[in-house]
Amino acid sequence: MLRGAGVIVLYLHLGKITKFTVMKTKDIRILLVDDEPDILEIVSYNLSAEGYDVITAKNGVDGVAKAKKKIPHLIILDVMMPEMDGIEACEVMRSTPGLENTIITFLTARGEDYSQVAGFDAGADDYITKPIKPKVLVSKVKALLRRLKEDKTEVEDIVKVGNIVINREEYKIVNNGEEIVLPRKEFELLALLTSKPSKVFKREVILDKVWGNEVVVGGRTIDVHIRKLREKIGDHHFKTVKGVGYKFVL
Repeated sequence: MLRGAGVIVLYLHLGKITKFTVMKTKDIRILLVDDEPDILEIVSYNLSAEGYDVITAKNGVDGVAKAKKKIPHLIILDVMMPEMDGIEACEVMRSTPGLENTIITFLTARGEDYSQVAGFDAGADDYITKPIKPKVLVSKVKALLRRLKEDKTEVEDIVKVGNIVINREEYKIVNNGEEIVLPRKEFELLALLTSKPSKVFKREVILDKVWGNEVVVGGRTIDVHIRKLREKIGDHHFKTVKGVGYKFVL
């Protein structure tokens, strides 16, 4: 298993909604940043064995420099490092042109709420706790990389996420071939969460994007709408991140 108190951050390039053509493994570049040689060796070996193009760095400063130069599709970043820790490196990368729209997932041995909040505040989209077996980590990386597309042709009105088809123009949902009619706010909430699967949307972001200034609502409003979506779309698709918000998973 991969252990330690460090945090690993996974960055995945996201463009606009695209056609569903998956990149070849050999074309995907992954940057590993960690000051522990054992972690670099284990993770690098397992990802390289899957055919990925793997680059390594031993500290945050070197990691930021290589990220800016190489623009990797995925970055695995530890937090406890000399010169620049992972939180600061995450913030720098998040503000770097070409990396600002990436998906960020923390992988850490620390599960406290305050630690998760600090990670999300630094720009992370998700949070995974350790210990984790290398093969399981590789599977999680593959799950994220399924959303990495070669074809950048935009699809504005119709989006397919797993077995769910969302028609934004007609406000229509088809789940496993069955058409589902959703009230406007439930539809807009689902459209937001599925726009970036596995990304954790903070509660304040959801309120702003879905309700805006239309009406003053409380946090419970989101919970009620999530509960209704779970009943109609499937409970397993909606995950609660305590004290932060919600995410949609395939």
